[in-house]
Amino acid sequence: MKIALGVVLAVSMLAQTTDTPEAHVALAKAAAGDDYQNLFNFVCAPPAAPRGGGGGGGGQGGQGGAAAAPRGQGAAPAPAAGAPAGGGAAAAAPRGGGGAGGGQRGGTPDRATWHAEPVKVFDNLYWFGQTEYSVWALTTSDGIIVFDAIFDYSIEDEVDAGMKKLGLDPSKIKYAVISHSHPDHFGGGKFLQDKYGTKVFMSAEDWDVLDRTNGTKPKRDMVATDGQKLTLGDTTVTMYFTPGHTPGTISSVFQVKDNGRPHTVALWGGMGLNNDRASLTQYIASAKKFQDIARQAGADIILSNHTDWDRSKINLATLAKGPVTPNPYVTNNASVLRYIKVAEECATAKVMRIPQ
Repeated sequence: MKIALGVVLAVSMLAQTTDTPEAHVALAKAAAGDDYQNLFNFVCAPPAAPRGGGGGGGGQGGQGGAAAAPRGQGAAPAPAAGAPAGGGAAAAAPRGGGGAGGGQRGGTPDRATWHAEPVKVFDNLYWFGQTEYSVWALTTSDGIIVFDAIFDYSIEDEVDAGMKKLGLDPSKIKYAVISHSHPDHFGGGKFLQDKYGTKVFMSAEDWDVLDRTNGTKPKRDMVATDGQKLTLGDTTVTMYFTPGHTPGTISSVFQVKDNGRPHTVALWGGMGLNNDRASLTQYIASAKKFQDIARQAGADIILSNHTDWDRSKINLATLAKGPVTPNPYVTNNASVLRYIKVAEECATAKVMRIPQ
C-alpha cells in the first residue's frame, strides 16, 4: 500500500510543464500505484485503434467499444471459496455494466458465471453481489440500507437469500440507494420494492433516464438531492450529486465500525468514462468535488460498485476466511484521494484527446 513520493513529485512537475494527455495518464498511473492498477487499466485504457487499422482492443469499457473489458483485468489472487471469483468474459459479457448505455439483458446467464457468496466486511457492513458487481448493505438500529441492487435476475439469489445466510432479515431493507441508471445497479430495485416495500433513491436526472428505458426497473420513488442526509436509526448516509458517468450519478459517504472502531467510507458512484466532452467535463468536476468531500470527511475506506476496482476481489477473498486484523479495506485518506485522482486524471486525458 505504498507509493513513492519522489515519483509523484516528478510526475506532478511533468504535468505542470507539459500539459498533455500523456502527462495526465502518468499522473493517474502514479496515483494508482500498486493498489489500483485494475482501476487505472480500465479508466485510462488507450484510445481505440482506427477502424480497419491493425490495432486490437477497443476504447475504454463503457467509454465506447469494450464494455466487458474491465472485468477480470489484472491478475488477482484466486479467491477463497465463497468469495467473488475472477471475472473472465463469461461473467461480464452478458451485461453492458461499465458503460453509458448498459442495455437490458437478452437472457439470464448461467448462475455459475456470476454467483458469489456473501461476506461480512465490517461490524455493520456486508457485501452481497455477483462476481463483478457489488451490493453493500449497511445495518442500522432500525433496518438496513443497501447501495445498488444489481440485476433483476440475480437480486433474489444474491441479496435476499444471501442476507438470510448471514443471519440478516431482508425484510428490514428500508432503503436502496441506486448510484446510477445502468441495469447492473438498478435492475433488482423492483424486486425490493415489490417484496419488501423498500424505498428506492435515485437522482431526478437518472429517474428521467429510467423513464426512457424498457425492461425491469423500479417505479419512480425517492429523489436524492446533492448533500442530502438519509438517516435510519443510529446511522446517517450523505448522498452527493456526482454526474458524468450518467446524468445523475450519486456517490455516498457514511461510517462503519471495525471491532467497534469507527471508519469513514467514500463510495464513488460511477467509474466508466463516456466519449463526449460535456459528460467528461462533468465527470472531472465531480471527481474534484468528491475528492474535497472525502478529504473533509477524513474518509479512510474507498468502495466501488464493481469488484475489480476497489480491490474487492482480493479483500473479499481474504475476509471470507474469517475476521482479519487489520481489515484490508481500511487504508487512509491519502489512499482514498489517490483512487479518485485516477478517475480525474484519466478523464482529463480523454477529454484532451477530443478534437476541438
